[in-house]
Amino acid sequence: MAKKCRFRQRPCKRFAGCGIKRSTCGRATRVSFGVHVDVNTSVSGRSMLSGCAGAVQLDKSVMQIGPHQAGAGQWRFSLWAPRARSVDLLLGDSPGVLDVVVPMEAAGQGYWRAETNHARPGRRYRFRLTYPDGSSVERADPASHLQLEDVHGPSVVVDHGAYAWRHDHFAPPLLEETIIYELHVGTFTPDGTFDAAAKRLDHLVELGITAVELMPVAQYPGSRNWGYDGVYPFAVHTAYGGPDGLKQFVDACHGRGIAVILDVVYNHLGPEGNYLRDFGPYFTAAYKTPWGEAVNFDGPGSDGVRNYFIENALHWLDRYRIDALRLDATHAIFDRRPTHILADIAEAVESLAAHLGRRLLVIAESDLNDPRLVRPRAANGLGMDAVWCDDFHHAVHALLTEEHDGYYMDYGSAQNVARAIENGFVYTGQYSPFRGHGHGAPCPDVDPARFITCIQNHDQVGNRMLGDRLASLLDFESCKCAAAMLLLSPQTPLLFMGEEFAEDNPFLYFISHLDSDLVDAVRQGRKKEFAHFMGGGEPPDPQGEATFTKSKLDWSMIESSRGAAMFAWYKALIALRRSLPKAEPGETRACLLRSGDILRLERGQELTAFFNLSNTKTYQELSAHMPSGQWRTTLDSADRRFAGGGSDSSGLGSRGVRIYTKETSR
Repeated sequence: MAKKCRFRQRPCKRFAGCGIKRSTCGRATRVSFGVHVDVNTSVSGRSMLSGCAGAVQLDKSVMQIGPHQAGAGQWRFSLWAPRARSVDLLLGDSPGVLDVVVPMEAAGQGYWRAETNHARPGRRYRFRLTYPDGSSVERADPASHLQLEDVHGPSVVVDHGAYAWRHDHFAPPLLEETIIYELHVGTFTPDGTFDAAAKRLDHLVELGITAVELMPVAQYPGSRNWGYDGVYPFAVHTAYGGPDGLKQFVDACHGRGIAVILDVVYNHLGPEGNYLRDFGPYFTAAYKTPWGEAVNFDGPGSDGVRNYFIENALHWLDRYRIDALRLDATHAIFDRRPTHILADIAEAVESLAAHLGRRLLVIAESDLNDPRLVRPRAANGLGMDAVWCDDFHHAVHALLTEEHDGYYMDYGSAQNVARAIENGFVYTGQYSPFRGHGHGAPCPDVDPARFITCIQNHDQVGNRMLGDRLASLLDFESCKCAAAMLLLSPQTPLLFMGEEFAEDNPFLYFISHLDSDLVDAVRQGRKKEFAHFMGGGEPPDPQGEATFTKSKLDWSMIESSRGAAMFAWYKALIALRRSLPKAEPGETRACLLRSGDILRLERGQELTAFFNLSNTKTYQELSAHMPSGQWRTTLDSADRRFAGGGSDSSGLGSRGVRIYTKETSR
């Protein structure tokens, strides 16, 4: 989620921030849901934009916004601009000379379209919007696929059919087989590009990762940003390598058996270069978000807004062969229409998946602890495939660090950790002292694989004033203990880049806005945000290039004895996890032994693990607490290959972990 402060109930208010071949049949086209069907029928069997029974039916091809090839040398442009009286398409070969003018035709319900042979890949274009009062503005395409001259420049025509995919038959893992690795392209490597990131994929294969999750890559102002200030949701940022760079990265991942998840932001757009208001009612004052006005998903004009974001979801899954989308902060997406926009997105993605014969997933980030997100639409759920589960992180972090500020006041006990391991959600309706009311809902029927859990992620690290990672907050054994809790739990685990080799470089909040007033506002906002914490210290300058540079991974860490030992620990845990059968709901048990310092975790009949949660060695006899049967020690955090002090059968060291697996008869 973008910029959520751990000391507040709500996120901090900051200035945060077609691969389908077309049929030769004249009645077939790719419509708003990205699938070939008769132009008179949408994939869902209903028109998103039709009104009453007497409404004029809109040509569904118009809803495929942006530029699209329409035949040999022909390009079709479609735009939703209900505020305009007339629209002209302006094209040219340089940013400052757009000398070809193509009048667009009104297509109904605020849509405009034009076909021209003056467009070609690499050519710049804008739209000239003339309003009823006679005034006009020139703007880039809200559905631009490339912005070579940053957020204030013209759009660029992109030919998505030009890229030759090498791995056409990749099948992503099932959720229960998925181990996610979250990375920020700009700080994952020194070069900060897709190409450089692809060169590190063999490291992830060795680790056992099965899915990479990219923080947002849509065009934002400047060259440094977390990605949540994006203002062109369809455009791949040029600093990372643009459209072809992303396709090459996805292709390289698929060639190594790694799925790609993309973080997308549908709850707000960034403040700089955001010109959507000039086109239509994209935003509403009916609701407020931490970033200002909410996106208009349910007010007048919301049909076009909904189509815009559904088209965006299909854009990434279709043209870039992304395997799953992570929807940022869905609790800040407000919609009172009978069918929630999240359900519409899920339906559209499901339809595209059926057409392409690929498994496509939609993952929601939410802090509501609401199982309806992952329940089927037929059961009045929203049809998401998985949901981020912050409770797991909070429970483990508060226990091991002993931090109790902000929302951590709701956690901190070993019992909360046991509950998180068993249920995912810690809060399922009981009173939350931090929120001052009951929080969450029961979820006994939810497949544990549908919960995405972590011990670190971009939010939980980056929203600390100094961007502290666990390796900077905890001793080495505690970090290993946290990793084992994560990777042995039944939920789907997510690692944050670098944690596998105990990276202690910070992950800070950074921007590179072009507007000096906005930069000053962000700086002051950061100072105010942390004024009452960390002794009122000075947060690093978010605009400073040094802040960005400090956030890059130090890959030499993996060569150190400490980094190599942590990598070996993670690698062994992941290999063990991948050897276990799928965990069914209610099958994982976690409890505290009599002393309260030892946590026992049982995964079905196959695995039993003990965690010493205290800061001192325990001499409690573990064998007395083993289930029946023959068991062998499989992993011990005290093993010297994991930089431990040596295994000791007489007890379990401080924050130590010992893992047993059941002997199988031969």
